[in-house]
Amino acid sequence: MRGADAVPRLRDALRTELWPVPSVGVVLALILGTALPRLDARVDGRLPGGVESLLFTGGADSAETLLDAIASSLITVTSLTFSLTVVTLQLASSQFSPRLLRTFTRDRFVHLTLALFLFTFTFSLAVLRTVRTSGEGRPTFVPQISVTLAFLLAVASVVGLVFFLAHLAQEIRVETMLRTVHADACATIAALLPADPESPTPAVLPEPAPRARPWSAGASGFLISVEEKALLGAAVEADAVLLLSRQPGSSLVAGVPMGYYWPRGPQPLAPDVERRLLARVTGAVLGGFERTATQDIGFGLRQLTDVAVKALSPGINDPTTAVHALGHASALLSTVAGRAPGPKVLTDGEGVARVYLNRPGLADLLDVAISQPRRYGAADPAVLARLLLLLFEVGWNTPPEQRVPVISDQLERLRATIAAQDFDDAERRSLAELAASVVRLLPDDR
Repeated sequence: MRGADAVPRLRDALRTELWPVPSVGVVLALILGTALPRLDARVDGRLPGGVESLLFTGGADSAETLLDAIASSLITVTSLTFSLTVVTLQLASSQFSPRLLRTFTRDRFVHLTLALFLFTFTFSLAVLRTVRTSGEGRPTFVPQISVTLAFLLAVASVVGLVFFLAHLAQEIRVETMLRTVHADACATIAALLPADPESPTPAVLPEPAPRARPWSAGASGFLISVEEKALLGAAVEADAVLLLSRQPGSSLVAGVPMGYYWPRGPQPLAPDVERRLLARVTGAVLGGFERTATQDIGFGLRQLTDVAVKALSPGINDPTTAVHALGHASALLSTVAGRAPGPKVLTDGEGVARVYLNRPGLADLLDVAISQPRRYGAADPAVLARLLLLLFEVGWNTPPEQRVPVISDQLERLRATIAAQDFDDAERRSLAELAASVVRLLPDDR
């Protein structure tokens, strides 16, 4: 998948990598550490007495000692910060889910804290090289403004370290992680699914036409995003119809079809038109080595489900966390339920369908949220009760005419799971009442 618009991938990479913001801090520190001492040399001895009294008043030896101490301590603090961040990443991966690492690596507070530490370290070294003592055969020079700024940056770094430790203690709490995943998923849903859809989405994708030809993936990985305008433009130019059968988040294998194309009219596509069409549609699909939330509606739900399943594993055995994760999943599904999820159709200026895009429907997303927690939490009545409550909440927010195909299948599977467990009478009564509340949501003529 080459030639695709790299802006979404670049933006996401800059947000989820630890190095960009600290690197910018290092560059800015080098620039400021070179330019500010020159300003010091120009204003040396010309500042008002009141201003000079606020600046560093020590000699060259004192300035070197101070700058050396700041640089030495800051590189140690930076190493400590990196170590704590790595430990946090390991904890998140082993205790909750490897897919939560993106949540930590995109944390702007961590980025800015590391940038502050590296900025202070680099700036102190840059200023240190400009300090001249009397024994060097040149006039003594102490960049008062620069040394004062280095001192203030050191104080700010100490304060930043305190806030960083407090922030880290807050971020490793499972409630904070679930809230962050929920917020990111809501942002993706809001961007991809309008609250008031202009036209209804088809329940399923159409079958490819008899003359359809496969459109294969150029590289293995995951489908990250699709440039809809580019696909529509390519289809209109070639007078063809495109069908992308894979959806963002789907796994791709090089050489395996991920979609189909066929001429809209009776005549086959000319060879040069077909080559140009394939080049454009291949360039409109962005792939990568991991799932992201760029256009993947189900990615946040996948993260929440992973947390729930991990919490239900025998090694962790934390059903309370699983119940909390299912609560967030229910809120996301309830949001999606009123926004017409499912396949998307792109039409040209005359209203003719040109591009069919695969998108997960509510039933697909509901299966992601329920199937694995139902299987791994089958012996815990609290987890099953939360799954039934999830069905009720999602069903309440689903239009009545869509409730039966979305809710009834999952309800029957939950009932079968409950029937196979060795629960006492009180637990069975409680679960039966919850199941009955879901049944009351369904039309009587189903």
